[in-house]
Amino acid sequence: MFVEFDQMPDHARVWVYMADRQFSADERSVIHSILGAFTAEWAAHGVPLRASYTLAEDRFLILAVDESHHTPSGCSIDSSVGALRQIREATGIDFLDRKGVPFYSEDGIGVVRLEELKQKYRDGVWDGQSLTFNTLAKTVGEFRSAWKVPAENTWLKRYMEPKFC
Repeated sequence: MFVEFDQMPDHARVWVYMADRQFSADERSVIHSILGAFTAEWAAHGVPLRASYTLAEDRFLILAVDESHHTPSGCSIDSSVGALRQIREATGIDFLDRKGVPFYSEDGIGVVRLEELKQKYRDGVWDGQSLTFNTLAKTVGEFRSAWKVPAENTWLKRYMEPKFC
């Protein structure tokens, strides 16, 4: 059963997916159509899930389930991936490529590939103060309170090398 995202409790579980590119207003409508239908019918072992989603920055999809109502099963989580594949078929947008790290800038959202993180750090493309997005958020509360965070406060700090004079 669909619940508006702002009505989801802070303890609700989230999955954050980043699109391989920014999506357009028309694509946003398609995504809303697919996810609206999916979350309205999402169930685990025949029990409806209290589910929601939101789109952020025209680049991210945040899917949420209130586990205090009912816990999603492995099969129900797999079905959510099916909805993402349906979006890819309808729009060409891939939400399943997890090899990019998003950084926020005045020019928009840039993505650095995992294998390029150290070199891009050395090149000054990003640093500890660069804002990134908490794509590892586990709950709605964590998403709400720590969505944009400095890279030095995330797992990215392991890619930061000491600067020598």
